[in-house]
Amino acid sequence: MADTTAAPGQDAPSPDPRNPPESGHARPDPHGPRPGLPGPTVLEVLRRLGSGPRGLTEEQAEERLARLGANTMPARRDASWPRLVVRSARDPFTAMLGCLGLVSAALFAWGTASVILLLVVVSCVLRACGERRADRSTAALRELVATTATVLRRPDEAAGPVAREVPVDDLVPGDVIRLGPGDLVPADVRLLRARGLTVRQAALTGESAPVAKSADDLTRASGAESGGVLAQPRLCFQGSSVASGSATAVVTATGAHTVFATAHAGSAAGAGFAGAHAGSAAAHAGSAAAGTGFAAARTGFATLRGRTAGEPPRTSAFDRSVHGISWILIRFMLLTPPLVLMANAALRGRGLQTLPFAVAVAVGLTPEMLPVLVTLCLARGASLLARTHGVIVKRLPALHDMGAVDVLCLDKTGTLTQDRPEVERALGPDGRDDPAVLRWAAVNAWWTLQLADLPEPDALDEAILDAADEDALQAYDGVAAIPFDPDRRLSTAVVRTPGRLGAHTLVVKGDVEAVLERCALTDAERADLRDLAARQADSGLRVLAVATAERPARPRDYTPADERGLTFRGLATLRDALAPTATEALQVLTERGVTVRILTGDHPGTAVRACHDLGIPVAGNGVLTADRVDALGDTELADAVGRATVFARCTPDHKARITRALRAAGHTVGFLGDGVNDLPALRAADVGIAPRDAADVAREGADVVLAEKDLTAIAHAVTAGRHAGGNIATYLRITLSSNLGNVLAMLCAGLLLPFLPMLPAQVLLQNLCFDVAQLTFAHDRPHPRVLRRPTELDPRRLLRFITGFGVLNAIADLATFAVLALTLDGPGPGDDQAVFHSGWFTENLVTQALVMVLLRAGRRTAERRTAERRTAERRRRDPVARAALVLAAVGLALPPSPLGPMLGLTALPGRSYPLLAAVLALYAVGLVAARTRYERRGGGQARAKGPFSR
Repeated sequence: MADTTAAPGQDAPSPDPRNPPESGHARPDPHGPRPGLPGPTVLEVLRRLGSGPRGLTEEQAEERLARLGANTMPARRDASWPRLVVRSARDPFTAMLGCLGLVSAALFAWGTASVILLLVVVSCVLRACGERRADRSTAALRELVATTATVLRRPDEAAGPVAREVPVDDLVPGDVIRLGPGDLVPADVRLLRARGLTVRQAALTGESAPVAKSADDLTRASGAESGGVLAQPRLCFQGSSVASGSATAVVTATGAHTVFATAHAGSAAGAGFAGAHAGSAAAHAGSAAAGTGFAAARTGFATLRGRTAGEPPRTSAFDRSVHGISWILIRFMLLTPPLVLMANAALRGRGLQTLPFAVAVAVGLTPEMLPVLVTLCLARGASLLARTHGVIVKRLPALHDMGAVDVLCLDKTGTLTQDRPEVERALGPDGRDDPAVLRWAAVNAWWTLQLADLPEPDALDEAILDAADEDALQAYDGVAAIPFDPDRRLSTAVVRTPGRLGAHTLVVKGDVEAVLERCALTDAERADLRDLAARQADSGLRVLAVATAERPARPRDYTPADERGLTFRGLATLRDALAPTATEALQVLTERGVTVRILTGDHPGTAVRACHDLGIPVAGNGVLTADRVDALGDTELADAVGRATVFARCTPDHKARITRALRAAGHTVGFLGDGVNDLPALRAADVGIAPRDAADVAREGADVVLAEKDLTAIAHAVTAGRHAGGNIATYLRITLSSNLGNVLAMLCAGLLLPFLPMLPAQVLLQNLCFDVAQLTFAHDRPHPRVLRRPTELDPRRLLRFITGFGVLNAIADLATFAVLALTLDGPGPGDDQAVFHSGWFTENLVTQALVMVLLRAGRRTAERRTAERRTAERRRRDPVARAALVLAAVGLALPPSPLGPMLGLTALPGRSYPLLAAVLALYAVGLVAARTRYERRGGGQARAKGPFSR
């Protein structure tokens, strides 16, 4: 596409000093668009912006930045405390607790209502604090990967412009910027010069096809009038990205005044863009057309968040897991109060007076600290990951999804292999190793580089020179060189060979077929050499042929016509150099249960060779090429991707389709990409991963950003995700199994005893103590077995776990009831009830402390016991063990304390303690036995997802 230029190369005329541009922006054109023309010319726009093709001076840019503010969207401002608290209260568990508290207050059960209100307040405040810290941490991490723009700035009025990178936030109206493939358009701009420029505007219009742009003042794109401002070919807008080509443009609007920000803020379209921003009004073609463009911008806003218009929002593994678990628990909570009321009314004749107790039982089933703990686990993991490994998690739930990833899709170049080749072998015509072939190839590479005035060696030549003996090259003197030509597909160096006076040696290197055509060979010999080269190429190697010829020395120039009658010397084979950390990282990923899929545009043999060198198994049917992918339907492809390891000759659409097929097959997929062409697959994956030096649009579309394109960093991110997911899973299984056991015991005791087994306030207080103690799981280090499997939460497996261990907990509670019944000998019924309540309150908190310690880790092997003995100091700092100890101490000390009578508790008889200790010891033995049996049964399900079978 031809280069289009909108203005001469000199600065625009200076603005009229009697009517200076306001705020550095263009002033509205009082006459509107001129008849027959699309709008103001570029010179008019530059004049109104107080700028020129050479850009602003540093002083002008600083003054405008101070006056107009940073180029940021209003939505990026930190949420206020009230907003965070209200957002926390919208959690389904918190909302359910609030409803139960209102029910208690309506029944004048003020004690129950007060404790429930305390639970709600504590949950909301802790979650708001955690989210505020997480938001600040995430914002700080995002600054590490903040997008920059190439801007032309001048030190002073007399100096020439200097191109440099500045943060996008520092752009101001009037800045002249440069755009290239993969760049995000950082603000609303008017093109000054464009070459082959196409832009993706899906974030604004919902159309996925790139739109051609031009800087020409006199041309009007087809449909520009009906499409409004967004269809104007001279304008580009914040939120769009460059698909191809390059351009120079002047910034017309920044921050809250851009089209994208206005649409996001929901401003009235009727006001037009002229009212939103003066400079944007002059650069754009009138406010009437702006209304049309604004509507399109609003409909397409969701695209920048990772999807195209009309596409349903992507549901992550974390969202699926939490949604399933939440609704299971909410159903239980809704069913519990009616069951308690009906059972007590039918068997004990107690009616509404038991409603506060029923409400307390329902509250006891609620993991109200789940949102708090999730936020703490993910924020802490993301912060540690950034500090220690330079991995930036842009979306906190993506850390959990990293832990759930069981398939990682990537290209081989830059991750498995380096972006450079290296010599594999040098083969003679007989297929045996021949060092002379490498020497001749190096002579060709060296003297071609020296005599052909090449700026730098070709990557293949550089690899050959690295492998050759430098001393051997010094023996040859270069005479002439014929550089590589795409039509000839070879290069020639002419040298003086030592000991051969009056003769020149032509050393030819290049494509096998091109070299063979110029060699003096019989048809049979040529066919045999083709077969030899084909076998090397099929094994994934790059193959170069080397030949020589003796010619009498002469002064005249050598030409391609001299490349004939050559003597075939042999083949030089090269392969992609393996990334130094790839083998170790792949081993770690394999140990973590993550399989790697190679999605590449290269030849299948090249990809298979890299897999073979790295030890990645590729079965006989483990290679799918793009044409085979095209021939398969979605259902067939979902079945085929489970068997294939290498997908070759892939286009961007193929990569996205394969990623979606893997997700449809039940996998949690991570995709590593760094180019514009990887964007569809990044959006299709559960977790999009990009290196920090990726194209702007790829980095912005990713969920996780790596310091470098290195598999080791991904392995660290997976490990951090497994840690966070393991701690969340531990909290869920311990909390829910303990709560379910208590609820079952309360239901049984409420039917068997003539009084309530525990007062509502006591139930809620012990629940609060237990929940606060379990917040320390956010700082726990899970058992190493957690790292071996993806940590996607499976509601069915969780339900089986909490049912089994909940029943065991209920049995221990019922045994406690029997022990307490034997020790009831107070002077009156009230004392018996207080002793019973106190005994069960104490036993409950101690059993919950035992559960925290015994269910959070797997079986202790001999090696682990040895390691634990060596890390006694670390164990003393164990936050979970310390919290469990404090929880047990509260259970023992609170009933006989001065606070006990206020809560309806009293000191226990001395003989109760040995009996309760016996019950607790038996419970601990049963808990360890049940855990061991559960682990053994789950051990045969190594391929199943879920952290609950450690």
